[in-house]
Amino acid sequence: MRFPRPVRAVVFDMDGLLVDSESAWRDAMMQAAAARGRELPLPVFLSLIGGSRTRTADILSRHFGEAFDLEAYLDEASVIAHALLDARDCLKAGAREILDAVEAKGLPRALCTSSGMTAVERHLGRSGLLPRFQALVTRESVVNGKPHPEPYLKAAAALAVAPADCLALEDSHNGVRSACSAGMMTVMAPDLLPATDEIRALCLHIAADLHEVREMLAER
Repeated sequence: MRFPRPVRAVVFDMDGLLVDSESAWRDAMMQAAAARGRELPLPVFLSLIGGSRTRTADILSRHFGEAFDLEAYLDEASVIAHALLDARDCLKAGAREILDAVEAKGLPRALCTSSGMTAVERHLGRSGLLPRFQALVTRESVVNGKPHPEPYLKAAAALAVAPADCLALEDSHNGVRSACSAGMMTVMAPDLLPATDEIRALCLHIAADLHEVREMLAER
């Protein structure tokens, strides 16, 4: 597959793309709900992926009800998820290799994630990948999280590259919506969420994994 324009920068999502964290959060949130005598159905969890913290809180409040102590629930789920992630190598297959390839081409790189800086430092700092990004856009960096275009627009601005000349790499529907609405060339490498007809129409390509994306960049 050929890109419609030269790629002048690459913007990476983190959770589910570089870091194998979505399954840990799924298990943690379901476990924390069960500990409270409640259930978090899989479709509800999947609707949270790639969205802002505000959007997550809104969905969970509607699901559990206003009387539910959402902050305590999320705090407990966070402890469980981090314990699961700390116990293993949490990088996705091809994460190091694609960063090697992008760096070898001299392309500037940004991270654009719905997670906070603490999670970024915890996961990418431990793996040694954090210094390889010239710009970081986290939950704290924006007023409007994904699927709003603001995160990706900020990433492009931080790299001083026009959004249309940036390649965005995502695994979630909300992330794809955010990147595409910012005007970026977008490739999805699905994690827990398969591509829908809507998402296929927004993306340039649906890749099997980051190794395939690396091969695409080699052909440009």
